[in-house]
Amino acid sequence: MRYDDKITIVTGGSKGIGEGCVRVFAAAGAQVVFCARGVAAGRALEKELQASGARVTFRRCDVSKTEEVAAFVSGVADVHGRIDCLINNAGWHPPHQPIDDFSEQDFRDLLDLNLVSMFTACKTALPHLRLVQGNIINLSSLVGMIGQLHATTYVATKGAITAFTKALAVDEAAHGVRVNCVSPGNVWTPLWVEAVAQSPDSAAARRSGDEAQLLGRMGTLEEAGKLCLFLASEATFTTGVDHLLSGGAELAYGRKTRRG
Repeated sequence: MRYDDKITIVTGGSKGIGEGCVRVFAAAGAQVVFCARGVAAGRALEKELQASGARVTFRRCDVSKTEEVAAFVSGVADVHGRIDCLINNAGWHPPHQPIDDFSEQDFRDLLDLNLVSMFTACKTALPHLRLVQGNIINLSSLVGMIGQLHATTYVATKGAITAFTKALAVDEAAHGVRVNCVSPGNVWTPLWVEAVAQSPDSAAARRSGDEAQLLGRMGTLEEAGKLCLFLASEATFTTGVDHLLSGGAELAYGRKTRRG
């Protein structure tokens, strides 16, 4: 798959699935501009990829602040004269806890970070995407469809992202802009690395994560990036679709009772 010379924006691109997208799109010939809050990680990735000849640029942006999101996206259009693809990846999963322990402000803050930032990025980018019939890829989550224990606020934001994607795809079809989302299940990200490292039995924790999928392993950052690249470059008759990247985790029965 190639995406030569296409101006691609990735939010939260310094690590995790965002990093996977930056690497895959850069290798496919795209000109990638990515943002993150962490300057050190962003600069390190930018330096590494530029040294290999990739056209990659890092910009610091705190996506929980809508004014920074709008300025970042507008800045890309100003510098490059167009936007072909917007990948909304930035977001956060809070520690697991029951609803009793989340405050209303916790929920509002997470909505701003995971959902409102995405709305702002889309709204700012769309005038440019319409000119070239570009596309948007929003990162949702498998748990937005199936739920997750002690994650009410996070699941709510991800379910909203999936619904928002479908509604926006309806609107933007008139302009030839495709809007899709990707819903990962267990992907081997820094969040998983940290969780396994902090577990009393790291080998058992990793095995548990792997065995949650029918395929017996977690997904990789590269696989996530390649799915996004496919949606951007090849899936030209696909819009408004939630693409599961789950290894079959949602299929078949399992021991799920919460009683006793």
